[in-house]
Amino acid sequence: MIVLNSKAQLTVDVIAKVAERKITIANATKLLNKSRRTVERYLQRYRSQGLQFVVHGNTGNQPVNKTPDRLKQHVQSLIREKYYDLNLLHLAEILETHEHILVKRETLRKWAHDIHHVKRAKRRRSRVHKRRERMEAPGLMLQMDGSTHRWFGDKKSCLIAMIDDANSDIHAEFFPSETTEGCMKVMRSVVEKYGVFKTLYVDRAGIFGGPKRCNFSQMQRACEELGIEIIFASSPQGKGRIERAFDTLQDRLIPELRLNNITDMTGANSYLHHVFIPQFWRKNLVVKSRKQETEYTPVSRYANLDDICITKVYRKIRNDHTFSYRSKFYFIDSPLKHSIANQKIEIRTGKNKRFDAFFAGRKLQVTEVTEPEKLSSEDNEIQKKLEVLALAEKLGNVSEASRLSGISRDTIYRHRKLIKQGGIHSLKRKETSGLRHKNCVDIDIERTVIEHSIQYPHLGQQKIAKEIRSKYGLEISPNGVRSIWLRQSMNTIEQRMVKASVTVSA
Repeated sequence: MIVLNSKAQLTVDVIAKVAERKITIANATKLLNKSRRTVERYLQRYRSQGLQFVVHGNTGNQPVNKTPDRLKQHVQSLIREKYYDLNLLHLAEILETHEHILVKRETLRKWAHDIHHVKRAKRRRSRVHKRRERMEAPGLMLQMDGSTHRWFGDKKSCLIAMIDDANSDIHAEFFPSETTEGCMKVMRSVVEKYGVFKTLYVDRAGIFGGPKRCNFSQMQRACEELGIEIIFASSPQGKGRIERAFDTLQDRLIPELRLNNITDMTGANSYLHHVFIPQFWRKNLVVKSRKQETEYTPVSRYANLDDICITKVYRKIRNDHTFSYRSKFYFIDSPLKHSIANQKIEIRTGKNKRFDAFFAGRKLQVTEVTEPEKLSSEDNEIQKKLEVLALAEKLGNVSEASRLSGISRDTIYRHRKLIKQGGIHSLKRKETSGLRHKNCVDIDIERTVIEHSIQYPHLGQQKIAKEIRSKYGLEISPNGVRSIWLRQSMNTIEQRMVKASVTVSA
């Protein structure tokens, strides 16, 4: 049985009429939009094969270059179970590298579409921004930002990165959060490796000296000491190179960290520095700058990065040559020729959170001032009880001690008994759980209010008090109803309905 479509049916009808000499070959070429030679070939095959001539010879045969179905099923199972968060280009590279499977991109795209596993890029409607050309030489401008994301494991971490605007060379490291210390560490690694760059392009975050912290930014101070100019971007698109770099990192680095079973920050930094950046980024994404001459300048021999890339704060010295830092007092032990009272000293905090004090570039020797701790309210209360007991012991008369101290004799006798039984610590105030206050409503009234509130959870305190008064003849105010609800954790309709469901199920 031969099934023909409309085009094949037209071809058969026209060739059959040509064979019956009802139309000419010239008219057949116009009807079929074929050449005369093709129509003559159709006519010859029609006379020898009949209707079979219209069926192509390869119909029903598999193509020679067809990919086996077993390979298709294997790749689709890998996409579902192992490589579900990779884009198509990354997937093709991983299959070739790790699984030794070479599949063309279009074939891989069709296979992924068949199982609805295609990772698409986010496309949002945005404003049109004018294109800015890259800088001419490396070191003229570096862009810096941090990206907080779930890069590895179950917790979020921050990737702080710097990218050269001229050639897209990147420097990055993982930190628990976007902090001043992390930004300084990444910047210092660039300065130590290449030298001091000209400008730093950042957003308006307080870390870099934005509007919220324009007077006390450590990054801004460090850049000023190194001679680096900070430029603030007015929009994320302004520093689009670092933003797009984070898109690429989130698209590629996260699956690779997962496939390599990396769940800690040390392993992630090691993989980033020794595998991802040198083997992928610098081979595929770094471009050639327009000028080969670098604009990085060596660090001055008078500058010490250990004294620049740290946290510096200032404190005012008191008249007794002490200063406060981190809620503690410190005394200056260094021998001084003249008094430096009311002067400002510089406190530098390093990696290990230890600090050093400097005045006029000279390091000072300081020691912590230990002050007696204040007694807590509980210790003060015990001390007062002991003083009353000591007064009664001194006078030898409990009544006289009670009159002078204002403490009842029963209390003094009770405190004496407690000390004999358990010592001084027995004088501490003990919480009496389950103690019912004398001003509380009667227990029967409270039980009735609870039962009625569970039976009618949607009623408010006014209606509950009114119905209790009319049905049961019990007097209780709306505020009394609410206080019972608060004690029983049923002050909302939802809580009362939960208690009602528990009562019904029980």
